[in-house]
Formats: sequence, C-alpha cells, structure tokens
Amino acid sequence: MNVLNGISDNTIDVGIFAMENAQGGVVIESVEALAENKCKIIDMFYIEISQNLMAKENISLGEIEEVHSHEQALKQCKDYLAEKFWSKKLVETDDTAKSAQDLSLDKLSDNVAVIASKQCAEKYGLNIIEHDIHDLKKNLTLFLAVERLDGDE
Repeated sequence: MNVLNGISDNTIDVGIFAMENAQGGVVIESVEALAENKCKIIDMFYIEISQNLMAKENISLGEIEEVHSHEQALKQCKDYLAEKFWSKKLVETDDTAKSAQDLSLDKLSDNVAVIASKQCAEKYGLNIIEHDIHDLKKNLTLFLAVERLDGDE
C-alpha cells in the first residue's frame, strides 16, 4: 500500500487510506499493510462515497462489454452490476482512479466502462453514464489517518 510504504520509508510523514466500507467490508490490502508497517493511527473518520459508471464519450450502456474497478467498488455496486451487467465481464483492478486514467489513455478498449468517483470522470474526460450506482443509500467508508512512529515508540 503506497501510503503506509511512504510512512515506513520516510518519504511522507502523514497519510490517509480506506480501512473499511459499510458494504464492501474490510480493505484487505490496508490490514496487510498495517501489519507490515510501523505507524500510529492519529484519526479515524467516515466519508460518504459515490460510485459512478463512466465510459468514453458516445458509448451507451448497451455497448459496454466489461466493467473495470477496484474490488471494493465492485462490491459496493454488486446489486447494480448483477442487474445491469450479469452477463458481462467484471475486472478487478488495483485502483479506481487508475482504471479511469487507463480508459482515458486508450489502454482499455472503447467498450469498457469503469466505476469511479465523479472527480475521476472530470479529471480524465470521461462521461458518467449512471450516477450513484452503489447499493447502499449511505455508502460510508472508514478512513484512517496515520503518522510515522518515532524511533522510541
């Protein structure tokens, strides 16, 4: 995990990362990274997450053959995906924003959609086909703020 690796190798002093989502559950990568890196939790807070289905301009819902996103985003939208994309390929990626970036840079085919935030659509010039596709009305994610432990802690 980039944040905790940065804390561990002294490239950053403080970091924030997702720990658990109300529907998607515990973020396994975060638990593993916490076990491997020495840090101190300085704050915990919830953020409401909005998941959106996006694709390149002029791609309609019916043209989508694959949906790419982080495992957590796919879990948060599982009912939606089961209803709309039950016969389509779902591809787990390492990062929602990276999926959006890859689509915008033509690293993915035109018939791929990604699940990510509205900010990703804006940043990478993607068209939001459907807004707020997460299953829970309040899609809350627990975030941890951590800092590097001093040598004597």
